[in-house]
Amino acid sequence: MFIDTHCHLSYEDYADIDLVIKENREAGVKKIIISGCSESWIEESLKLSRLYDDIFVTLGYHPSEVGTVTEDMLLDLRKQLLDDKVVGLGEIGLDYYYGKDNKDEQLELFEKQLKIAEDMNLMVVIHSRDATEDTINCLKKYNVKGVIHCFSGSIETAKIYVSMGYKLGIGGVITFKNSKLSEVVKAVGLNNIVLETDAPYLAPTPYRGQQNSSKNIPIIAEFIANLMDVSISEVASITTKNACELFDLN
Repeated sequence: MFIDTHCHLSYEDYADIDLVIKENREAGVKKIIISGCSESWIEESLKLSRLYDDIFVTLGYHPSEVGTVTEDMLLDLRKQLLDDKVVGLGEIGLDYYYGKDNKDEQLELFEKQLKIAEDMNLMVVIHSRDATEDTINCLKKYNVKGVIHCFSGSIETAKIYVSMGYKLGIGGVITFKNSKLSEVVKAVGLNNIVLETDAPYLAPTPYRGQQNSSKNIPIIAEFIANLMDVSISEVASITTKNACELFDLN
C-alpha cells in the first residue's frame, strides 16, 4: 500500500473525482492527504474527505494567502482542525521566491499557525521556498513536528530538518534529470522520507509537464527503489509506516 502524503484535489482541476479515486486504488494508493490551504480549498477539502474514506486532510493558510487571512479566519481554522478527517496543519510556511516585500507579514502568519499546531498537538506540513534560514528559526521556537513539503534543499539542510524530527516530502521532482534529490535521499535514508505528489503539479518523468495525480506515487517509489537498490515493496512499506506514524493513520 502507498500513501500520498500531500496533494491538492478539487473539482476545478479534476472533472471526475470518482475516477481519480478509482485510479489511485488500482495503483495501490489507498490513502491520500489533501492540503486545503486557502479559505475555499479548506471548505472543499473537508467536503471531499466526508465523501471518500481514502481522503484525509491537512488545513492551513499558505504563505500566498498573506493579506487575506483575518483573526476570525484563524479562529475558524482552530474549529475546522477538530474534524475527524484532519491529520495536520498545512501547508504553511514562507515563500520568498518572488521577493521579500511581505516578509514580516508572512512570518507573522506562519508563527500564528505554528502556535495553533503546538496548542492542538498537530503535525505541520511546511512550505519553504528560498526561505530556509527563516523557516528553521521559526520552527525552533515551537514544539511541533511534521513534513518539509516538496523538499528541494541541500544534504546539509536535509540533515538539519531530520535532526529536528521532521520527515522530508519527496515527490516527482526526484525523477527530473537536473534534480539533486537523489543524493539527499541516499544521505538521509528511507526512514526519514514520505512520498507525495503535490498533484496536480510536478508530475514525475515521463509525465513531466502533464497533470499529476496520486496514482503516480508508484512511479516515484520505483525510482527511489532503484536508487537505493531495494525492492519497491520495501519503499512502500517503510514510507507508509512513516506516514502512518506521523499522521496517526493506523
